[in-house]
Amino acid sequence: MNHIVLFEPLIPANTGNISRTCAATNSPLHLIEPLGFSTDDKQLKRAGLDYWEAVDITYHKSLDAFMDYLGDRQLHLISKFANATYSDVNFNDNEDHFFLFGKETTGLPEEFMREHADKCLRIPMNDEHVRSLNLSNTAALILYEALRQQDFPNLERTHHYPNDKID
Repeated sequence: MNHIVLFEPLIPANTGNISRTCAATNSPLHLIEPLGFSTDDKQLKRAGLDYWEAVDITYHKSLDAFMDYLGDRQLHLISKFANATYSDVNFNDNEDHFFLFGKETTGLPEEFMREHADKCLRIPMNDEHVRSLNLSNTAALILYEALRQQDFPNLERTHHYPNDKID
């Protein structure tokens, strides 16, 4: 199973969009506190629409509390400060994968990154033009790469609707 983990997220719309992606992919969402918003926030619910209730959400009081919860399971830190590329990793190993994303403004704590440098993964980008990619886009990109490698377990590859536009 693939898990999305957000460290102290600040922007409710990003978390809402990520929650929708988690609902669409049956992926648990982990939120490491403190959050920069209330989970009752209108923007958060609007971005997640009516999918918020379909997401398996776990709250963690701190990064240390999350690490205790994680135990020996596989952790991947998604950061522009990484020497390995996400697409070079094998996620199809029948293990749980936890993808940890940093705060929108400051990312993950530097000391934590240094302690876990071997777990850091980067999405290639032109750093001369862009400081960072959008958090919700990045989470979707990473999650769907893992799912692609795993042959999209428990997801519908096609679906036919009563008023299907291409049937």
